[in-house]
Amino acid sequence: MLCLLLVEDNERLRGALQAGLDATGGVRVTHQCAAGEAALALCLTRPPDVILMDVRLAGEMNGIEAAVAIRREFPRLPVVFYSIQDDDAYYRAFRRSGILSHYAYVRKSNYLLPQMIVPLLRDAVAGRSFIDPEIESRVQEVRHKDDHTPLALLEPNEQAVAQMLAQGMTNEQIAARLGFRDKRTISRTNGQIYAAWGLAASATDEKIARARAVMIVQAGRLLAWDDDGTPRVMNERGEWVVWSPGSGEKPT
Repeated sequence: MLCLLLVEDNERLRGALQAGLDATGGVRVTHQCAAGEAALALCLTRPPDVILMDVRLAGEMNGIEAAVAIRREFPRLPVVFYSIQDDDAYYRAFRRSGILSHYAYVRKSNYLLPQMIVPLLRDAVAGRSFIDPEIESRVQEVRHKDDHTPLALLEPNEQAVAQMLAQGMTNEQIAARLGFRDKRTISRTNGQIYAAWGLAASATDEKIARARAVMIVQAGRLLAWDDDGTPRVMNERGEWVVWSPGSGEKPT
């Protein structure tokens, strides 16, 4: 029989899940809690065979972050995640977590019956992984968004410089912050940023290119400028439309 830690912030649902899982005869809920921080503490006291965890929790950590923290102490401890949330932040957290095996991630509405959960728990304990096709689709959608953000087109040192540009720092200040003795290193890096973001033509006037790079960082989207200086952004249909701060255009 599997010893399970149940992590769910809804007290009524937590009680119903515990009763239903215990009744299957294949799982015994040895501990239950509402927050990721408590889940970590319980694992440090007595690690379970497997964890069943909601993605949205009561504490500071969401379920993905809690699993990462727990797996630092107990590598590849099996976890079955479930959620009804459809927020990009959760899919982004999962994608960045690096969780590769011994898990399942399913939609609460599709799989949250004890007789459907138990096979997922057993598979996770056996090292097999499963992701609900709907969730996999959303994870890939978020990956596509992230891979097409302006910073994704830059190398790590260029990303750091771009973010400092957006904070209003001078080349000298950026060079000092990053430990460069020669501020010309930052000028060269700026040139690489301008080229990656299609601002090379603006680089003939460095002030314009710099200002536009700052706008791109702040917008979190690639922008392009017409000859008359009108900024445009690509919409979900692949059309370049006029952009203005707070215009509500959503990333593709």
